[in-house]
Amino acid sequence: MDPFTAGLVLICFLALLGLPIGLSMITGSILYLWMRGQDMGLVAERLLNSMFTGYVILAVPLFILAAELMNSGSMTDRLLRFCNAFVGRFRGGLAQVNIVQSVIFSGMSGSAFADAAGTGRIIANMMTRNGRYTRSFAAALTASSAVIGPIIPPSIPMVLYALVSNASIGFLFLAGILPGLLMALMLMTLVVVQSRRLNFPVETPVPIRELPGITLGAFPALLMPVVLLGGIYSGAMTPTEAAAVAAAYALLVSSLLYRSISLGQLYRALTSGARSSASIGMLIAGALVFNYVVTAENIPQKLSIYLTGWDLTPLQFLLLVNVVLLLIGALLEGTAILLIIVPVFIPTATALGIDPVHFGVVAVVNIMIGLITPPYGLLIFIMQSITGAPLRHLIRDLIPFIIALLVALMIITVFPDFVLWLPRQFGYQG
Repeated sequence: MDPFTAGLVLICFLALLGLPIGLSMITGSILYLWMRGQDMGLVAERLLNSMFTGYVILAVPLFILAAELMNSGSMTDRLLRFCNAFVGRFRGGLAQVNIVQSVIFSGMSGSAFADAAGTGRIIANMMTRNGRYTRSFAAALTASSAVIGPIIPPSIPMVLYALVSNASIGFLFLAGILPGLLMALMLMTLVVVQSRRLNFPVETPVPIRELPGITLGAFPALLMPVVLLGGIYSGAMTPTEAAAVAAAYALLVSSLLYRSISLGQLYRALTSGARSSASIGMLIAGALVFNYVVTAENIPQKLSIYLTGWDLTPLQFLLLVNVVLLLIGALLEGTAILLIIVPVFIPTATALGIDPVHFGVVAVVNIMIGLITPPYGLLIFIMQSITGAPLRHLIRDLIPFIIALLVALMIITVFPDFVLWLPRQFGYQG
């Protein structure tokens, strides 16, 4: 068995035994270096050079911390009341609130898991109270709307894609806005259709006289995306600095303005954010080491030559990537796909003249849909755990939402100008 195959088999074997995929990749890479007769200290050198000089990686734990602080304080509650005041009055309004809050919260956390476990948990419980919606439908909708979070900026997956592709984080953030809104529109349209067919309940309208007070209460929370995006695109902050500002802003608003976070809650937010960051950090470390192995074996170049022989057009290549990523996304964790699989396709995409920002958005949307694709979609199990919905019913209710998101994915894939229009308004030359 050649060294690369042996390393790959060991990674899969250890992952199946339950070892974290990051540690599995490091172990498989060490085996590869040993069989090649190379200095195994290359693993430590690769980690030090990549992790400690990767300034952009700092954005990941900071965005995670911002989401944890928002969930600990009352920012999420105020955002939910704001959403309910404006769209909760229609038939199926609480379901529409679920989607709208994901769009708003996505401008603050950058994480699908933060959305699902934070505001998603609250809105799912509201939907199932008194039997207004079935647990499986609430779980399916919450999981589906949560995938919008990493598409609309800020976005942790976009940061990771920039890490492996050298694409501009700022332009990637801009490119995600219209696709994210399109995905939300597809879900909201589907909910309108289902509301009439299934006769969803109508919520009690919030009196108009209360709207100014609710809006004023939510205004500091609603201001966070404006502060972040304004700082990035004005040139005042880098995306990493914006992540630090997001965490500081969430802490200041929750503690000084809303006075809704205690020292105990702050400690729990910090420890929870640290655990999540450590988990992702280990995965990034393993991916960086394994990417050295992949590069040493010239896998991206070999794949590029192989696919070039197929004489694919850019659209045919993107459709092929969609199929591959959707299939892999049903089995593997999204961050691992982004750090290991996607870089293999980048040289071919570049050779075909595909814009790297457009390719990044297509890849991230694929990976996010994979989070709700059976059998492994992590958001399925998170929402099943939160709501207690039977898994088979949850998956049944998920299928229409997956189809709606796939339609949005096709539009994003086929029409690159739709994705790149907003970045071009800010000077992008792609």
